[in-house]
Amino acid sequence: MRLGTRPDNFYTEEAIRTVLSDFPSDLTIRVNNITYLLHKFPLVPKCGLLQRLCSDRGDSRRVVLELHDIPGGEDAFELCAKFCYGITIDLSARNFVPAICAAKFLQMTESIEKGNFVSKLETFFNSCILQGWKDSIVTLQTTGTLPEWSENLGIIRKCIDSIVEKILTPPTKVRWSYTYTREGYAKKKQHQSAPKDWWTEDIANLDIDQFRCVLNTVKLTNMLPPQLIGESLHVYSSIWLTRSRPDPETSIASQMSKEESSNKKRQLETIISMIPEDRGSVSVGFLLKLLNLANILGASPVIKTQLIKQCSLQLENATPNDLLLLSSGSSDDNHHIHDIDLVKAVVESFIMRWRRHAHSRQDLIIKVVEVVDSYLQMVARDANMPVHKLVSLAKALPEFARLGHDNLYKAIDIYLKEHPQTSKEEKKQLCSVIDCQKLSPEVCAHAVKNERLPLRMVVQVLFFEQERSGSKTTTSHDFQQAETQLKTQRYNRQTTITEDHLKKLQLSLDEESSTGARRSKTPNSTRQKLEPESKHKSRRTKVVEMGSQTVEDRSKLEPRKTVIERSRSER
Repeated sequence: MRLGTRPDNFYTEEAIRTVLSDFPSDLTIRVNNITYLLHKFPLVPKCGLLQRLCSDRGDSRRVVLELHDIPGGEDAFELCAKFCYGITIDLSARNFVPAICAAKFLQMTESIEKGNFVSKLETFFNSCILQGWKDSIVTLQTTGTLPEWSENLGIIRKCIDSIVEKILTPPTKVRWSYTYTREGYAKKKQHQSAPKDWWTEDIANLDIDQFRCVLNTVKLTNMLPPQLIGESLHVYSSIWLTRSRPDPETSIASQMSKEESSNKKRQLETIISMIPEDRGSVSVGFLLKLLNLANILGASPVIKTQLIKQCSLQLENATPNDLLLLSSGSSDDNHHIHDIDLVKAVVESFIMRWRRHAHSRQDLIIKVVEVVDSYLQMVARDANMPVHKLVSLAKALPEFARLGHDNLYKAIDIYLKEHPQTSKEEKKQLCSVIDCQKLSPEVCAHAVKNERLPLRMVVQVLFFEQERSGSKTTTSHDFQQAETQLKTQRYNRQTTITEDHLKKLQLSLDEESSTGARRSKTPNSTRQKLEPESKHKSRRTKVVEMGSQTVEDRSKLEPRKTVIERSRSER
């Protein structure tokens, strides 16, 4: 709104503002660091405060006043002064709040003079600002500079009511301009109505306290579905909270100032407090992002526990990439950034909730197992990932839920490839989580040829494959003695054995199983018997050939089954 017709004749010389006039200044007003040389006649008749202050000075021809506490400072005072002089001023949603607060401070009301500044500002506010969508939001934003004055004058409440009223308007009746930058939306030439979440980006420009007031008012009406409330929280967090991954050398929190970190922490906690309790109101991916930020920004244990619980409610809908978001955000703990402990906490919360419900669906926990095993394959590539963390997460899931161990085997194989320096004890620790009976024939064929695996696991795979194919019945003593014999003839490229002698070794095991005789035979005697006739192939190579032949024979005899089918048939 434009008021006044006279040209602007204020000019500045150093820190003094003067009005060009044929009459000498008789009123000096100091506001902060600016001195105004003005005239009583245009100002005093319109300003109740100046009338009282000038009357206190008596008949003094020149009056000097200090108005350092005027709301809005020198800019707001100058708007009021120009209005008194009739100088053209442009009012908008951006300068309305300081203007009306200063006018109220100077008592420029109807009781002082008809058509005064306050009444014109109120008319502009009610007829223009509150009728517009973006103007209401901008005005609400500017109240942050003068919160007490804005609250006392009712500006904040009126702006919030106007914004909420428009949010609750049916999308087909939305006729005002709004911001909507979703991918693909602008390319559509015709839109029969506004999208349901048309309002989310614009209110995301508010500060967190104003945003909370608007959204809580919307929630109290119970007129919008929880998913729309959740979408507005998602948009707000995307704008105000960082989404970048932490640098393994420097955490996000350390890159921010203490004040910025504190502000983001408060924003995060406020967003979390506003998440609707309805399941599915926000995605599990969004919840995991918030959990990651809470971990990085050092949110309170209560907030983190609340988020872990909310994540566990929808964990079956998560993807491995969602879990990768969880990072330590610090250079501690050997520099690895994947926070397996946090993932484990979410998984354990899911399992506890799943077990508490008598009619929990079996397919949900199976989905979680698949997600976790895929996640393990990803983090296994981390060069600084310790073995015990991988094993800890793998064991967090109940054994009955993992119908097949193929994906778990792949994760361990990846880890051994990426960590060639893994010790024997660590290899044993890793392989202890695998049940060879739950490996598919294809994976078994790979395992018996995998030189990265401990020999004990290779032998286990061979014996379980033989048991399943029905080609051999093996006792625990046979397994231990066979393993002992193979250990004495471990990997040696220059020591070979013929296939005939391997068959003799198998016949020897069969004979010992049936008669119980010659169990005291030492491994060294067997080695002394076999070594002279070894020519070309290593002992491990021969074991691999034996295992491969067993797997191939079994694959020909049995139709191929999925991991789940084999597991069910074995039960």
